Amino acid sequence: MAFLYFLEQIRIPAADTFFSLITHLGEETIFIVLAVIVFWCINKRNGYYLLAVGYMGTVLSQFLKLVFCIPRPWVIDPNFTIVESARTQATGYSFPSGHTQSAVGTFGGIARFTDRKWLRVVCIVLLILVPFSRMYLGVHTPLDVGVAFITEAVLVLLFYPIMQRSDSDPRILYRLIFAMLVFSMAYLLYVELYPFPATIDMDNLTNGTENAYKLLGSTIGLLLAVWVDHRYIHFDTKAVWWAQILKVVLGLGLLLTIKSGLKAPLNVLFAGSNWAHAIRYMIVVFFAGAIWPMTFFWFGRQGKTK
Repeated sequence: MAFLYFLEQIRIPAADTFFSLITHLGEETIFIVLAVIVFWCINKRNGYYLLAVGYMGTVLSQFLKLVFCIPRPWVIDPNFTIVESARTQATGYSFPSGHTQSAVGTFGGIARFTDRKWLRVVCIVLLILVPFSRMYLGVHTPLDVGVAFITEAVLVLLFYPIMQRSDSDPRILYRLIFAMLVFSMAYLLYVELYPFPATIDMDNLTNGTENAYKLLGSTIGLLLAVWVDHRYIHFDTKAVWWAQILKVVLGLGLLLTIKSGLKAPLNVLFAGSNWAHAIRYMIVVFFAGAIWPMTFFWFGRQGKTK
C-alpha cells in the first residue's frame, strides 16, 4: 500500500484523465477487436496465438481470484482513495489484475510476432502503461499487477514457439486447443463443485462461474472452427486495403450483433442457466473462426485485375 499512497499524493487532473483512458486498453473489447483483426486480416496463425494466450491467461486469472479472494485496495485500507472514474470497472476481487493480464497478452503477443520495430515499441509502451494505470488509479496493488504481468508474459513467450510449428504440423494446434478444453473443464468443475466458504463474495463467485461457462463454450467453438477451416474453407487473410477495412467493419458488426442479440433468447431457452453463456460464446467464436471467413474468398478477389 505504501506505493499506492505515493501515487495518490502525486495525482493531478491531467494524469487522472490520461491514465483513465489508457486503462481501457486492458479491457476485453480491445482484445477481441485486435485479435480478430490479426486473425482475419494479417495472419491466421498469429490470431490463434493471441487467442490461446488470452484464453489461458483468463482461466489462470479467474482461478487465482477465487482461490485467494483478495479485496480491492480501498477495502483493505478504508483511508485510501481511488480515482473515482475507475471504480465502475474495478469489480470483483483484486488479485491478480485482469486488465494487466489482458494488456500483456494482447500487446505482448503482438510485440512478439510483429516485424515492425515501431509497432513493437508502441506495444511494449502500452503493456507497461496499462498495468501502471491500474496502480495509479488505485484499483490494484503492485502484487496484483506484478503477478498478472509475469504469468501472462510467460504465456506469451511459451506459446509463441509452439504456434510457430503449427503451420507444418496442424496437430500442434489441435493439441493446444484440447489442452485449453481440459483447463476450461477443470475450472468449470472447480467453480461448480468446490465448497466455497460462506464468507466468499457471491458476486465474484457468480461472475467466475459465468466466465467458466463462457470459456468452455469459446473453446468448443474454436475447436469446431479450426476443424471446419482445415477441412473445408482454408481461408486466406490477404485482400486489398479497402476490402480489409470492409471485412473488419462488417464482420465485427455482425459478431457484436450476434453476441448481444443471442443473450436474451438463449437465457429464455435455457431458463437462465449458465449453459446459455456457453452456447452463446460457442456460436460467437464459431462465427468468427469459420462462418465469416467463408466470405474471404470474395474479399480477396476485390481490386484484382480481371
